[in-house]
Amino acid sequence: MLYWLTALSDGGDVFNLFRYITFRAGMAFATALIFGFLFGRPLINLLRRTQGKGQPIRTDGPETHFSKAGTPTMGGVLILGALVVSTLLWARLDNPFVWMCLMVTAGFGLIGFADDYAKVSKQNVSGVSGKVRLGIGFAIAAVASVWMMYVHPPELTGNLAFPIFKTFLMHLGWFYVPFSMLVIVGAANAVNLTDGLDGLAVMPVMIAAATLGIIAYVVGRADFSAYLDVHYVEGTGELLIFCAALIGGGLGFLWYNAPPAAVFMGDTGSLALGGALGAIAVATKHEIVLGIVGGLFVVEALSVIIQVGYFKRTGKRVFLMAPIHHHFEKKGWQEPQIVIRFWIISLILALIGLATLKVR
Repeated sequence: MLYWLTALSDGGDVFNLFRYITFRAGMAFATALIFGFLFGRPLINLLRRTQGKGQPIRTDGPETHFSKAGTPTMGGVLILGALVVSTLLWARLDNPFVWMCLMVTAGFGLIGFADDYAKVSKQNVSGVSGKVRLGIGFAIAAVASVWMMYVHPPELTGNLAFPIFKTFLMHLGWFYVPFSMLVIVGAANAVNLTDGLDGLAVMPVMIAAATLGIIAYVVGRADFSAYLDVHYVEGTGELLIFCAALIGGGLGFLWYNAPPAAVFMGDTGSLALGGALGAIAVATKHEIVLGIVGGLFVVEALSVIIQVGYFKRTGKRVFLMAPIHHHFEKKGWQEPQIVIRFWIISLILALIGLATLKVR
């Protein structure tokens, strides 16, 4: 919105700053961070008053989690509020990639909100049916994927790009739509599964968002993309602002989510943030790189798939408990130990993902 202040610029005044994506990204980060600090405590107090017993705790979960009973959930509202407000203020609102990412984020946020509300109101860990959540999620992802088929450059539409290879593209045609749907829905649910310990999911999400923001900026600049031999997608540079707002909102939330958490992000936050990462990857044609950058989320999701599949087939478990962070809890690792080590893994994977920009 504030980008339009450039119309008041003569090229040598303060309004000229609003032309630069990097300046607006910095301001989006600061706006979202301040939003989180200003509204975090009032939101937590409101959630405590309205939720009563807070998020229900699984009876079959690690014993250490019982002490968290009564902690309010739906804290993801704080991140989403900061993200949406900051993006609308500082991004160009004539950019389709920005609107697509906002649509996906808000859509999955609403799914998560409904699930959290069902859990809190019924004091039941089940929430909304998994089939319903997946069905609505795939519908949102379908809209976004078809939208991108018409927005991407003709030479990239329906094509899947690969890291490391300079020019190779796999032509999927309209099969790209179900593929990108899987990317978005898979990312949303993978982050959702990771969100099981205080601060465990939000920091890797911010690390992934920072990485994807850099990629979006590079891919959206003809000079940078030509130098690095990556596919140029005009307009994706604006997603750096979206990513900066996500990081600012995430830090504001982490202030209150740091152990011991005063609030949980809930499915409201985890589904929305995972969907956002998937949407950015689809917009920038870096779907496979997302699998590297978000490798932690992939492992968390795979641990659940392996556990369920193996148990149904043999009646035995591969892990002491899934997702895998609970496995390490059962082995005696302390929660901060698991969280910080998983953060380190996320950072390493992000650096590997960034390296694919240069290794061609």
